[in-house]
Amino acid sequence: MSNLVRPHGGGPLQPLLLEGAALTAEQARAATLPRVNVSSREAGDLIMLGIGGFTPLAGFMTKADWQGVCDTMHTAAGLFWPIPITLSTDTATAAGLALGGDIALFDAERNEILATMTVTEKYSIDKAHECQTVFKTTDGAHPGVAMVMAQGEVNLAGPVKVLSQAEFPDQYGAMYMTPAQTRAEFDARGWKTIAAFQTRNPMHRSHEYLAKIAVEICDGVMIHSLLGKLKPGDIPAEVRQDAISVLIEKYFVKNTVIQSGYPLDMRYAGPREALLHALFRQNYGCTYLIVGRDHAGVGDYYGPFDAQTIFDEIPADALETKPLKIDWTFYCDACEGMSSAKTCPHDASHRLLLSGTKLRKLLSEDGEVPAQFSRPEVLDILRQYYASLAEHEKVKVELKGHSAR
Repeated sequence: MSNLVRPHGGGPLQPLLLEGAALTAEQARAATLPRVNVSSREAGDLIMLGIGGFTPLAGFMTKADWQGVCDTMHTAAGLFWPIPITLSTDTATAAGLALGGDIALFDAERNEILATMTVTEKYSIDKAHECQTVFKTTDGAHPGVAMVMAQGEVNLAGPVKVLSQAEFPDQYGAMYMTPAQTRAEFDARGWKTIAAFQTRNPMHRSHEYLAKIAVEICDGVMIHSLLGKLKPGDIPAEVRQDAISVLIEKYFVKNTVIQSGYPLDMRYAGPREALLHALFRQNYGCTYLIVGRDHAGVGDYYGPFDAQTIFDEIPADALETKPLKIDWTFYCDACEGMSSAKTCPHDASHRLLLSGTKLRKLLSEDGEVPAQFSRPEVLDILRQYYASLAEHEKVKVELKGHSAR
C-alpha cells in the first residue's frame, strides 16, 4: 500500500496512452482518419494526458469546462483545474469535421500522429477573456498571451486515445519518468514525503539552497525539469540535465534527490501555472511543490510572490499537494553563507544578486561569475555551452560573408 498523496481527483492514475495490440490497431485506424494539426503546446498536453500527468482529464475541455476554468478554476463537473486544456483549429478545418466523428491529431513538427480524438463539441472562445483571467494581462508581448492569440478560431472538445510519447523516452532515457514511474521510485526508496522542485533553468546556489531546505523536512526532493519548448535565450534541457546531475553528485547526500523531466511547454502564467505545477506534481506523487520567488513568471507581469499567495485563495481541499513557500534566497557576505530574506538581517549591499540576463551575459562573454553564486562544476558546463553558441555564430557569420562575395 503506497503512502503517497493520491492522484488529483482522488482516484487512480488515468493514463490515456494505449499499449500493445490496442495501440497497433488504433495506429492503423488513425492513418485513415481526417487529420488536425496540433501546436507544440497541445502536443505536450496530449503527452501529459497520455502518461497520466493530467489525471483525471479524459481529453480536451468543452466550452463549459473552459468557461469554468477561466472564471472559477473549476470544470463544469466541479474538478479544480487552474488553466484550460484545449485544442484549437482553423474555421475551415473545423467546418469539415462531424460531431461524433473521430480525428487524428497530427504533430507536423515531428511528422507523427500523437493521438485520436472523438469530436464531441466545436466552439469559439473569447481569447482576450482567457488571457486576462489566466495570465492577468492581454499584452501581446507576454509569451503566453501570444500563444493563446495565435490559436485557431475554433476549439474542439472530446476524449482522446494517445498513441505516442514522441521523442521524450528515447531522447532523455531514465531522466524522463511518467507519474507511475516516479511513484514506483518513491515507494522503492521508502520515501513518503517528497518535495518537487520545478525548473526551466540550471540550478545555482540559491536553487540548491531551496532544495536543501526541502531535504531537511522531507524524505526526498524531485528536481523536475521542463523538457518542452522554452522562450529564446533559455538553456536547453540537455545542458540543464548535465548541470543538475553534477550538482546532485557533488553537493547532495546520496538518496535524497532524484532528477526527472516532464514533456510540457512553459505557459509563463505565473500564479495559475504554479497551481497547475502543484496539481500535476500530485499525480507524480509529490507532497509539496517548492514555490520560491517569481515562480513560472516572465518579465514584470506578476509580483515576486504572487505564485505563493494564490495558494491561500483556493479551497483548502483543492489540492493534496501543498506549497512549500520559501523567500528570496541569496549569498550574504555578512552572514557568510546562503540565506533568505526571511532569515538574513543585513541590507542589500551584503547580498549577491545576479539576474538571469546578467548571468547569461557574463557566461557568453567568459566573464567572471562569483563562486558564491554558482558551483564551479555547473559553471564549467554552462561555459562550454555558451562557447559552442559563440562558435556557431562565428561560423554563421563567416559563411554569410563567403556567400556575399
